[in-house]
Amino acid sequence: MDVVSATRLYERWMASRIEVVQKDLALKHQRMRQSPFVFLRATFYRWVQVFPVVCSDLAASPRLIAVGDLHIENFGTWRDREGRLVWGVNDLDEAWSLPYPNDLVRLATSAALATDEGHLRIRFRDACEAICEGYVSSLRDGGEPFVLSERNRSLRDVALNESRDARKFWTTMQALPRITRVSPEVVRMFERSLPGGDIPYTVRTRVAGVGSLGRQRFVALAEYKGGWLAREVKAWLPPAAATALRPGRTPAFALMRDGVRSPDPVWDVQGSWVVRRLAPDCCRINIEDLPKRRDEWKLVRAMGWETANLHLASRNVCTAVVRDMRGRRTRWLERAASAMVDATLRDWRAWIKDAPASTAFRRRSAGSR
Repeated sequence: MDVVSATRLYERWMASRIEVVQKDLALKHQRMRQSPFVFLRATFYRWVQVFPVVCSDLAASPRLIAVGDLHIENFGTWRDREGRLVWGVNDLDEAWSLPYPNDLVRLATSAALATDEGHLRIRFRDACEAICEGYVSSLRDGGEPFVLSERNRSLRDVALNESRDARKFWTTMQALPRITRVSPEVVRMFERSLPGGDIPYTVRTRVAGVGSLGRQRFVALAEYKGGWLAREVKAWLPPAAATALRPGRTPAFALMRDGVRSPDPVWDVQGSWVVRRLAPDCCRINIEDLPKRRDEWKLVRAMGWETANLHLASRNVCTAVVRDMRGRRTRWLERAASAMVDATLRDWRAWIKDAPASTAFRRRSAGSR
């Protein structure tokens, strides 16, 4: 199956499950032309098909609950139950049982594409070594969350750089389009997550991300005790790697519960919706916003460490994972990621050549509009 057909099939299934925002889906198709790095982020469903074929030697590796769509921009910050600033993987929508190399190869592939496009300066080989070093060290030591207080200064500098200005963030939130009606289920999600059930708030729509474009996003914005607060509710779908295409309890809960994690207490999935807190320091970190002076080896190593923090949710498998990694040839991650870079570039060129340029795929579905 080619990438255009794979996209059409996935979006047809998506439209059968949730109400699709067609103009956002059309925007996604346009952004997929922008660069291979953006294309990789957008086509997590294609990765599920291609990775077992291109990296067939890794398909039989020990399986665990993986992030699924890991990449270098799937990291951000949030506040934990104690109000501490924490850095880590920001999105677990595609969590599923997969061979453990899936996350490592996808992370390294995204680093390679980002380097090619000038977003990172680290050499590809060094990035692969940093990912593996951080991953193995975390597994060996039992992991540790990245709480940005006394330690992790380099990550704190990334998290608190000037691009995350509070005034700019809240100005952007206030400029979001208002709406007056949302489903009772969304209202319940908002009111359950707000610090008080009687807080007046306005509901806005939001366009964000790449892979999730086309899903409805609603934001509750409120003034509360001298400042602003926001909650986002986003349509949730089962992971693209799921073999059973019916709703169920997402494996992301296992990563939150059993991984080495200090989670955002607001994050939750109920029915077909996922809710999270939005704030200047509770959001994804864009690679374009990284400070110019940064230690990229430490940053990429931290990404490898954080990957293991989540994989440690499957502790009964981690001994086999370490044994499997020790048995692999030197630079195995570099070779696998190089092969996936080539596969991604082939798909990206095919998309530019054959896919619709400006509108979402036309289809009849009770779930689309």
